[in-house]
Amino acid sequence: MGLKESRADQMKVPSNKLYFRRAYHAGSWYEDETHALNQTLERFLISANANIEPVQQEKIPRGIISPHAGFRYSGPTAAYGFQSLKEAFIKRNSPMIVIVLHPSHHVYLDRCAVSGATSIQTPLGDIPVNNSIREELLQTGEFTIMTKETDEKEHSGEMQYPFIQKVFLDAKESLGNDCNLSLQVLPIMVGAIETEQEQNFGKLLSPILARSDVFTVVSSDFCHWGRRFGYAPTHPPDQLNVTQSFKEIHEYIEWMDHLGMDHIASQQPGAFASYIRTYQNTICGRHNIAVYLHALQESKSNGLENVEISFVKYAQSSQVKHPEESSVSYASAVIRKI
Repeated sequence: MGLKESRADQMKVPSNKLYFRRAYHAGSWYEDETHALNQTLERFLISANANIEPVQQEKIPRGIISPHAGFRYSGPTAAYGFQSLKEAFIKRNSPMIVIVLHPSHHVYLDRCAVSGATSIQTPLGDIPVNNSIREELLQTGEFTIMTKETDEKEHSGEMQYPFIQKVFLDAKESLGNDCNLSLQVLPIMVGAIETEQEQNFGKLLSPILARSDVFTVVSSDFCHWGRRFGYAPTHPPDQLNVTQSFKEIHEYIEWMDHLGMDHIASQQPGAFASYIRTYQNTICGRHNIAVYLHALQESKSNGLENVEISFVKYAQSSQVKHPEESSVSYASAVIRKI
C-alpha cells in the first residue's frame, strides 16, 4: 500500500504522491446529496444542543473524541462533540487547523501516516489540507505518507469531515460580516503501534496540538461486542473479583466502556493501557487515543497547555440481551482548556 518510505523521501510530499481525496463513502455511510446531508447533520446538532449541559464560557474547546460509524448509528452521538468545534470556531474567528487522529482498519501500519491529499471532498464543500504541519511532521522522519487508496478506503477519518465542514459553515454564518475564519485539516492515521511508540508519537505531536490555532479530533468507536467481532464477554475477568452483577449483556458493555472513559478522562495513558490489557475492550481507536493522552501529558509537563476531558454522550447501536446479537458503542468527549 506504499505506506513505507525512506527518511529522505519523508522530508516533503513528492508531487507525484499528492492527490485529491474523494468522499469515498458518501452515498453509503452517509448521504451524498448536499441538501439531504446538511439536513441530517442539522437535525443531529439541534437535538444535541438541546440536551447539552451549560459549560463555563471561559473554558475554550481544544478537541473532541468522536465516533465514526455510519451517521444513522453514530451521528447523534458525534453531534454532541461537534457543537464544541463550532464554539471554538466562533471564539477564535481566525484561521484554524483541525487535526484528525484516526485509526487504520484496512491496512497494517506500524507507525503514523499523514494524508497526502491537497484537498478533501465532502458533499458540503471541499476542505483544504494543511501542508506546513504535514511537512513539519515528515521532517522528523517518523511519519510516512498515505497513498490515495489507503486514505480513501479508511472511513474513520472520513466520517469526521462532513461534520467539520458543517459546523465551520454554521460558524461562518453566525459570525456574519465580522467573520475572519478559515479552515484547513490534516488527517493523521495511527497504526497498530506499541506502547513506547504511542508515547513517542505523543511527544512529537504535543507542541503542535497545543498551538492555539489547532483543534484535535480523535476518531474512535468504543466496544465492538459480538461473535462477528471475536469479542463476547458478559462479565469482568474473574481475577478482578468485581462484585457488581449485570442482568443484561448490554449493562456489562456499558459498565466496561464507562470504566475506559474514566481512564481517558483521568489523562493517565498508563492506566488506560492497563485497562485495555485487562479487559481487551475492542476500542478501535485505542492507539490514537493513547497517542493523544501522551501528547496532553507532555504538554502539561512542559507548561504548554492544561486541559480537562469530559464525556458528554454515550450510546450503543443496540442493547444486547442474547449471545447471538452484536453491538457497537459510541461516545463523545469534549476537551477544554483550564
